[in-house]
Amino acid sequence: MSAFLESMLARAKADKRTIVLPEGDDERTLQAAERILAEGVANLVILGDAAAIEASPYALDGARVVDVRTAPERDGFADALYELRKHKGMTPEQALALMDDVLYFGVMMVKQGLADGMVAGACHATGDVLRPSLQILKTAPGVKLVSSFFVMCVPDCDLGHNGTFLFSDCGLEVQPDAEKLAHIAVNSAKSWKALMGEEPRVALLSHSSHGSAKNADAAKVVEATEIARALAPELALDGELQLDAAIVESVGASKAPGSPVAGRANVLIFPDLDAGNIGYKLVQRLAKAEAYGPVTQGIAAPVNDLSRGCVADDIVGVIAITCVQAQANKAAE
Repeated sequence: MSAFLESMLARAKADKRTIVLPEGDDERTLQAAERILAEGVANLVILGDAAAIEASPYALDGARVVDVRTAPERDGFADALYELRKHKGMTPEQALALMDDVLYFGVMMVKQGLADGMVAGACHATGDVLRPSLQILKTAPGVKLVSSFFVMCVPDCDLGHNGTFLFSDCGLEVQPDAEKLAHIAVNSAKSWKALMGEEPRVALLSHSSHGSAKNADAAKVVEATEIARALAPELALDGELQLDAAIVESVGASKAPGSPVAGRANVLIFPDLDAGNIGYKLVQRLAKAEAYGPVTQGIAAPVNDLSRGCVADDIVGVIAITCVQAQANKAAE
């Protein structure tokens, strides 16, 4: 287990939050729930067929198991959803029908204060997980867009923060323009601070370092850096930087002398989804790094998406991260 995951689990236990798991019919989810409950990491609400969940071989004592078809909150949630979405043409009948959808029901639990966050995606597509979150919870105050990140823990590595980095965006924004890229950078810095308790050093990555190449792609990153500096002038942030200039001190000193970030970056912002997705998978597979994510940032309350190829240990990690995000949200209120 990485020091990062140990830290997330310890912090989650220190101030327990309530997390809703809508995929109670998924065995991996129940395996993860058993461990979370046994270790006292979080309070859990598990949605699904109550009889089937209670008959499973997993020790789920302490979890609240909810069948959305018979839940006492069902009608109240439907009324609240209708009020939220009637300006978009939703009818009361449509709102009630959506309470059969465990993802909508789970997000309504978060909206109504019965849970602090939600973790799903083991057997649902990303779009299905995020759609109700954006419709109901919406973006956090002052946030322009929702993006995602991975926390990468590279073994036997002295770069970044003892081998730990935040990579963004590797899961949502396909081709962000300069303004979106700037917001991803600023939000990622906040996420790093919330999770790690360390000062972020943000590098906006490119195939170019400080003008070594002149083309539209490099220019986008230069513009994004300028926008990000205006949005958050207190941040240690620089771009455009090649990857080696961003994380290797000797290369950074050569390619970007005087940079507040070069050679010491711990938050890496990729110029598009192709670069981000390829980058995190390369590091995961070739460097045998632990990859935690994709974790969403920018939603008013934490809702995190799992890979459909996840295992129970992955779900445990994301639940712990979601708890720490919820703690940070509470502290900011």
